[in-house]
Amino acid sequence: MKQLMLTNQAVARGAYEAGVKVVSSYPGTPSTEITEFIAKYDEIYSEWAPNEKVAVEVAVGASFAGVRSMACMKHVGVNVAADPLFTASYTGVNGGMVLVVADDPAMHSSQNEQDSRLYARSAHVPMLEPAGSGEAKEYVKRAYEISEAYDTPVMLRLTTRIAHSQSFVETQERVEPAPKPYVKNVDKYVMMPAMAKGRHLVVEAREKRLAADAETSDLNRVERRSNQLGIVTAGACYQYVKEATDASIFKLGMVYPLPIEAIRKFAATVDRLLIVEELEPFIENQLKAHGIACEGKSIFGLQGEFSVAFLREKLYGTPAPASEVKVPGRPPVMCAGCPHRGVFYVLKKLGCTVSGDIGCYTLGALQPLAALDLCVCMGASVGMAHGFDKAGSERTRKMVAVIGDSTFVHSGITGIINAVYNQGTSTTIILDNSITGMTGHQQNPATGKTIKGDITAKLDLEALMKACGVPSVRVVDAYDLAAVEAVVKEEIAREAVSVIIARRPCALLDKHYPAPLSIDRDKCRKCKMCLKIGCPAIEHIGGVVRINKELCVACGVCTELCKFDAIK
Repeated sequence: MKQLMLTNQAVARGAYEAGVKVVSSYPGTPSTEITEFIAKYDEIYSEWAPNEKVAVEVAVGASFAGVRSMACMKHVGVNVAADPLFTASYTGVNGGMVLVVADDPAMHSSQNEQDSRLYARSAHVPMLEPAGSGEAKEYVKRAYEISEAYDTPVMLRLTTRIAHSQSFVETQERVEPAPKPYVKNVDKYVMMPAMAKGRHLVVEAREKRLAADAETSDLNRVERRSNQLGIVTAGACYQYVKEATDASIFKLGMVYPLPIEAIRKFAATVDRLLIVEELEPFIENQLKAHGIACEGKSIFGLQGEFSVAFLREKLYGTPAPASEVKVPGRPPVMCAGCPHRGVFYVLKKLGCTVSGDIGCYTLGALQPLAALDLCVCMGASVGMAHGFDKAGSERTRKMVAVIGDSTFVHSGITGIINAVYNQGTSTTIILDNSITGMTGHQQNPATGKTIKGDITAKLDLEALMKACGVPSVRVVDAYDLAAVEAVVKEEIAREAVSVIIARRPCALLDKHYPAPLSIDRDKCRKCKMCLKIGCPAIEHIGGVVRINKELCVACGVCTELCKFDAIK
């Protein structure tokens, strides 16, 4: 049966058909939907883990127990998961294990561009890269075959365009292999130095065998079209190359290890060999190291995302057609009623230096709030605030860290423990909106619900902070600007670590809003104070400030700014 599927959905279907039993992931665009679709299959146990490291460890444990397992994440999540991944390469598997990673060229929803193919090579594990939904489903199944045949974790790489594109998928029935018995084997599963030295030799031998078998693997194929130009490519770039050129194509399905000799033979049949790959010259550098003449990054560059128009321009000098319609830019903003908005307004008003984190609240860096000064990675806000504090810089303007509830559980807790242990004085504000917001409302340990919505233990953030030794833990309603301001003033003056939990659910969780607010024209003095919180429901058009009733959720924060009682 054929179905039109999002590639992320097809990966989930592949896991189902492959008989996967355990999936643990952390949400991150563009990978999030994979596990959300997997959660719809009752035959698969699925969960949101607190972070990617835990997700991979769960998958490793399930694999050791003898069943097929999977962990899914975006590219920066592999940084967090690298510790267990690299050692799992040494231990190998029992049941098959696949790590699905979604890279984000052009940084549509990420803080950096990162090429996960380098992780596969560095960890010495094979990596497959599909070019569409149908391949994605089949590659998942092949990945488990490879994992079990070669005793290795396997990585499956997507990119944003592939993850969020749709094509037809031929669905099949689930085939669930019998669990493999766990047999105690200290030399294989306990990576103390003496055992690890022996397993490293196993990894090297496995990689040589994989490389040799890649030469004849049907995951890689040649599409003969031109003798003048040959292109080696994979994934989304394959789709662009096929449409933009008439070149012969060496399409890679396994991007690591590369079939070097097969590519060498292909290169001998064309006058010119190009490598079309986004991000790093991963394929290009390896081919050049093996003496295969080719071009790539000197033509296409290292940054951003490719397209059909981009390739035509670079290869044939054909400029992309100019659009006749000039569409105005639409930068992202926090939603109307977002509980983070008022907190940032207060922090800016008080002149705080703010270290931020990854989530909806990162948008607090933009005008008109412009309250966030620093942002690096998940959980870093707490550590940066402590470092800023210990540097002794601007001691009179206390550093404030802001971090969401999900991100705090992900990697902020250890930063608080470090600040307390090392006698810091920074203040952390946990923006508790009761959900993982930026990636589309996933549950986390602080929400009290599982991925399937079942009620479970709810992490008590206040009790946790007290258990970590935080001297002062305060809870405040994020909509109450006066209360937020009073608490922040008190806590940044404290010569000790303090935590403020600014709590109010995301405005999109319960859409049963009260009647929208409006502005009384007789009372309005056009002072524009209400515009300073940057709410998209408050519009300034033709010199008149008005509230868009289609957007307003009646949170009431703007009424606290109006000194003339004009907003009702």
